[in-house]
Amino acid sequence: MIQGIGAAAGVAIGKAFVLPNWEWSLPDTQVNPVDLAKEFERLYEGIRTSKDEIEFIKKEFREVVGPEESSIFDAHLAILDDPVFMSEIRGIIERQYKAAEVAVKEAIDHFVAMFDLLDDEYMKERAVDIKDVGNRLLKHLLGAPEVTLPSDTQPYILVAKELSPSQLAHLNPVYVLGIVTMMGGKTSHSSIMARALGIPLVAGLENKLTSPIQTGDMLVMDGETGTVQIHPDETTVQAYAARRDKQQKKKEQLELLATVEAVTKDGASLHLAGNISSVKELDMALKYGAEGVGLFRTEFLYMDRHSFPTEEEQFEVYKLVAEKVGSNSVVIRTLDIGGDKHLDYFQLPEEQNPFLGYRAIRISLDRKDMFKTQLTAILRASHYGNVKLMFPMISSVEEVQAAKAILNEVKNELDEQGIPYNHKIPVGIMIEVPAAVMIAELLAEEVDFFSIGTNDLVQYVLAVDRMNEQIAHMYHPYHPAVLRMIRMTVQAARDVGIDVSVCGEMAADERSLPLWLELGIRTLSMSPQALLRVKHRTLNTLAAEAKEIAKACFRHRTSLQTEEVLSAFAVRSGATGEAPKEKTL
Repeated sequence: MIQGIGAAAGVAIGKAFVLPNWEWSLPDTQVNPVDLAKEFERLYEGIRTSKDEIEFIKKEFREVVGPEESSIFDAHLAILDDPVFMSEIRGIIERQYKAAEVAVKEAIDHFVAMFDLLDDEYMKERAVDIKDVGNRLLKHLLGAPEVTLPSDTQPYILVAKELSPSQLAHLNPVYVLGIVTMMGGKTSHSSIMARALGIPLVAGLENKLTSPIQTGDMLVMDGETGTVQIHPDETTVQAYAARRDKQQKKKEQLELLATVEAVTKDGASLHLAGNISSVKELDMALKYGAEGVGLFRTEFLYMDRHSFPTEEEQFEVYKLVAEKVGSNSVVIRTLDIGGDKHLDYFQLPEEQNPFLGYRAIRISLDRKDMFKTQLTAILRASHYGNVKLMFPMISSVEEVQAAKAILNEVKNELDEQGIPYNHKIPVGIMIEVPAAVMIAELLAEEVDFFSIGTNDLVQYVLAVDRMNEQIAHMYHPYHPAVLRMIRMTVQAARDVGIDVSVCGEMAADERSLPLWLELGIRTLSMSPQALLRVKHRTLNTLAAEAKEIAKACFRHRTSLQTEEVLSAFAVRSGATGEAPKEKTL
């Protein structure tokens, strides 16, 4: 048994197909100075062709997993536009008279070596993106064929030194049972994509193998524990096959819960809504029993295009979502770009810390024209369903008041034009920065509801970037400071009499259920994939017992104490993924 990094959960059993390493070895070709213009023409043509290919891959992948995961390829497009990377290539051609492909190869090697020297796993994994983009460009400059994967053979476990996002985007999940890579970790783009595709992945086996895995070797892998076994005996294969079959059966049983109400054994009901980025994700959420949309991330309407979406384009999408959801509510969050989300056609300033910079409501208030276009579309859509409006990244009363003032301007303009909308559309805010928590009672007097965005709140409260492998172990959702912040927010909302919900990964973590029951939170919003798990947990929980567990958690001094208690309660209360028969009929 070899211990790697569990990057995408699931068990896979099958024969290995080893992807050959794509390493370029080029002669140091120089060109006549009079032919430099021709080399630049070849370079720019290769860049244009590479961009077209990446856009095509992004579109295909988006149709499979949705816009959020497909936005990974925005980073690849950005590399081809990066002035530092392209300046390095041009400089080698101009000053050393080298062929375009040689210049590209040297630039790739330079930046990959530079990234590898950094003591930051996240940045090291970005070197894979540089190589991916560079190899694509080299392929066009050299006229080389694609490295293809088997598509008409028996299903296999793919083994590679490292797997680029482009290669993974071309995989057929029907044939790929699992993936094993020598390099990489949980935060690599390939791992993110594998999770989105539902393919088990174990990474980080470099220097752990006594001999290399060969094509045809029998493998057993567990993407949750990060283990790989080569040439397992029959007993091991049978044990893992049983585990795999149990996981599949668990999934099928959970799907039976889609139409069942989320009610605890002693009658406490929960409202489980979906987080979506597209109509496709909405369809999945509704299939899994979502009671409306708790968070519509509208920024993905702005991505994968060359200009801002028009009012009419946005209106049609918002209207369609509102009509599909019916009487349940749709919480539409206004544009939240900045941080790690960028638009090709809207240049954001270079910032040392973009997560603390020019983003979300700060951009909307600064770009009033863009903001009014979106608000107009949302208001128009409110005539066709139970639409609620939410502002992100709020940290002051002034921001709320300024946003509401612009909203009132839009309302007046619609009134003048005689366009119908819900004049009493509920307006809420995301609580995701500590400043908002500390003035929650003041903010509650300005709005109709709160939504606690746990992902960002945990990061900001603890000052921990969870994508940084060096400190990711410090990202503790159950840290006493986080729990107190959540409790303060809920109390402030209750005192003023407004609704409060929770969204993000804590909402999707079944272990957190006792906290919400004790705090009186009845609306949780999460990714479609988490809905059935949380519903199953709710059906198997006694609210009275869960509340006593939660009261103890709020007294604990460490994250570990709380996590252990909540995990133990989850096991004890039967959160095994097996649907309770009396509840599935």
